[in-house]
Amino acid sequence: MEPTPRTDEQQAGRRTGGVPPKQRRMVAGGAIGTLMEYYDYYLYGLASATVFPTVFFPNSNSTVGTLESFATFAFGFLLRPIGGLLFGHVGDRMGRKKALMITVVGMGIVTAAIGLIPSADSIGVAAPILLLFFRMLQGLFVGGEMGGAASLVVEHAPVGRRGLFGALLISGAGVANVASAGFMAALGIGSEEFFMTWGWRIPFVFALVLAVVAVVLRSKLEESEEFKEHATLQAKEGNRTKRGLPLKEVCRHPKNAVLGILIGLPQSIAGYVILTFGLAYIVSKGTQAQVGFIGTMIVGALQIVVAPLWGSLSDRVGRRPTYIGACIGFALLIYPTFALYQTDVAVLIWLGMVVGFVIPGVAMQGTLQTMLAEMFDVEARTTGVNIGYQISNTLGGGFAPLIATALTAAFDSVWPVVVYAAAIAVVGIVATAYASFRPDVENAPRLAELQGHR
Repeated sequence: MEPTPRTDEQQAGRRTGGVPPKQRRMVAGGAIGTLMEYYDYYLYGLASATVFPTVFFPNSNSTVGTLESFATFAFGFLLRPIGGLLFGHVGDRMGRKKALMITVVGMGIVTAAIGLIPSADSIGVAAPILLLFFRMLQGLFVGGEMGGAASLVVEHAPVGRRGLFGALLISGAGVANVASAGFMAALGIGSEEFFMTWGWRIPFVFALVLAVVAVVLRSKLEESEEFKEHATLQAKEGNRTKRGLPLKEVCRHPKNAVLGILIGLPQSIAGYVILTFGLAYIVSKGTQAQVGFIGTMIVGALQIVVAPLWGSLSDRVGRRPTYIGACIGFALLIYPTFALYQTDVAVLIWLGMVVGFVIPGVAMQGTLQTMLAEMFDVEARTTGVNIGYQISNTLGGGFAPLIATALTAAFDSVWPVVVYAAAIAVVGIVATAYASFRPDVENAPRLAELQGHR
């Protein structure tokens, strides 16, 4: 039997380390949206800890103002599951590309709108109301992002490299970390009056530029062979079978639907406890916010490089042991991280951010989306990933800074936060141990056949 001739696309892939240009375009198109998702949320988190208490809640004392600010941060997560279901349906029925185009445009417009809200001194109570309104819209669009991006990238990944390709989305999040914190750090160098009046707004409005870049990149996206094959099959059988809703398809496997949410909990709180609440914590101890901004930049720069390493490790040793090991590391390293925060020494605070987030947090983030994608079939994958990722982020990450601030204020100690984080890590460990995954090697023969006929 003669070997199947290689296409120009495949030959180009051999010349570029085995990754064809088409697959690189898929990764770039997926990662730009993840970059925007994390840019919007890291930026909002940084502003919630340092700017919003003064600009939108000026009549409160520092602790109450921070709690009110983090409350708006948390409320943004309430619409994420709804966005996940809405855009998950679009992605599973009309294509991942269509869903991803809508979400990235929505994120850009809403984030820019936040940067244009007048202060409470100018328009009174309308200012925090507008902040809450746009924050919730931001959550709606962000809710549909990860499921579509993860499904698209993982479905296009070569056999045996899903972990690496999925982790590249988190490299995009690292770029977002650097960009958001870098913006805030650079603008904070000048006068405090300028920063609190106009400076903090510039990074939010810049989201429009990112949205334009994302639209250009995503206009070149293509659906995967797996998705197109399923769509063709459904079209042929359309007269004989009625297609169920993606949510109904997900609920046919309730075990994975529930476990997907529980698995995502420790991943969801890691960044928001270590970086978002951590920034408010060090500022409350007298450390300049600039130290936290620079530390977040350092974390983001390392995340760009480290995330693919964790993804590659999960391809070698398995998703389950990689994620469980990361959860254990998070539980063990949370207290040393805050011990370093209490030193008020910039270098040690930065070390704490690296120890607490880059080691366990990035490992969890770099593995999660691929695990979730492998838990659901193609006809409901976007919805399934969105349910696990967004509900866990709502229950865990969204309320983490608020819970951590309240615990610290109530007990005048960081120990309750340590116990809270460790308990969530244990939940993630147990859920991961019992979840069922479908490794891509099971689909290798069919994928090879599809690639040979392209």
